[in-house]
Amino acid sequence: MTNPAIPETAPPVVEGGLRKWSAYLGPAISVAILGAVLMQLRQLNWPMVWSIIPRSPLIWLVLAASYFSGPVADWVIFRKLWGIPLSGLAPLLKKLVGNELLMGYVGEVYFYDWARRHVKMDSSPFGAVKDVAILSALAGNFTTIIMLAITWPLISPLGFGADGKVLIVSIAVVLLTSAGIMLFRNGLLSLPRRDLWFVFNVHCLRIIVGTALSALAWHLILPEVGIGSWLLLSTIRLLLARLPLIPNKDLAFAGITALLVGREVQTGVMIAMISMLIVATHVVLFIGLLLLDLVQKEKNA
Repeated sequence: MTNPAIPETAPPVVEGGLRKWSAYLGPAISVAILGAVLMQLRQLNWPMVWSIIPRSPLIWLVLAASYFSGPVADWVIFRKLWGIPLSGLAPLLKKLVGNELLMGYVGEVYFYDWARRHVKMDSSPFGAVKDVAILSALAGNFTTIIMLAITWPLISPLGFGADGKVLIVSIAVVLLTSAGIMLFRNGLLSLPRRDLWFVFNVHCLRIIVGTALSALAWHLILPEVGIGSWLLLSTIRLLLARLPLIPNKDLAFAGITALLVGREVQTGVMIAMISMLIVATHVVLFIGLLLLDLVQKEKNA
C-alpha cells in the first residue's frame, strides 16, 4: 500500500508560524543576505578582481550564461507551475545569492515567502517549493552517478582514502539518498507526476548546460588546452563537489588537472579568478536588486 500524497500546503505549524512572521521573514532574510554581501565586499581584493577581469566579450557572455543558468531554470520551472512573470527572476536571483553566501536552502525560504505574498494561487506554495528543492537534489545525485560511471577509469586510481573506502561510502550515501527519495516519493512529493518529471528534466538539463558552459569558459580563458579536456575536468569537478565525505576535494581536483592538462597550465589561478568573479557578481547583483526594490517602492508610493 502506498503512502497518501501530502497536500500542497505547508504543515499547520510551519504555515501558521510563517503567516505570523510573514511581515518580517522576507526583510529579515534580505538583511542577513545583505550582511553576508557586505562581509564579502570587505574581504574581496577589488584591485585583483579588476586586474583579472576577462577582456573578451565572448568570455563574459559564457560566464554570464553559466551564472544565470540556475535562476533561469528555476524561472522556467515556476513559470510552468505558477505562471510567474519575468520579474520573478529577481527573487530567484536573491534565492541564489542567499544560498551561496549564507547557507543552503535559506534562499528557498526567502522565495517561499515571496511567492506567498506575490503569486496568486489557491493553495500554499510550500508543496511546490519543497518538491523543486527535493528534485534538484535528486537530479544532482542522478547526474553524479552517471558522471561517476563515465569518469570511473580516471577517478578510481586516485583512491580518495585508504583503499578507496571513503569514495565507496560517498557513493553509497548518494545512492541511499536517491533510493530514499524514490521509495518515499508519495509521502515526500505533492506535485502531479507530469509536473514532477518536468521539474526533474529541467534540473538535469541545467546541470548539463552548466557543466558545458564551465568547460567552454575555461577553454576560452586557456585556449591551449582542448575543450574536450576541459569538459572532462568540468564534469569531474562537479562530481567531486557532489560526493560527500571526500577529503581534500581541491587537492584531488588539482591532481586530476595535472594528469589531464599538465602542471604547467595555470588552472588553479584561473579557477580562483572565476570564483572571485562569481563572489563579486553576487555582491554587485544583490546590491543592485535592493536598489531596484527601493526605486520601485518609491514609484508605487
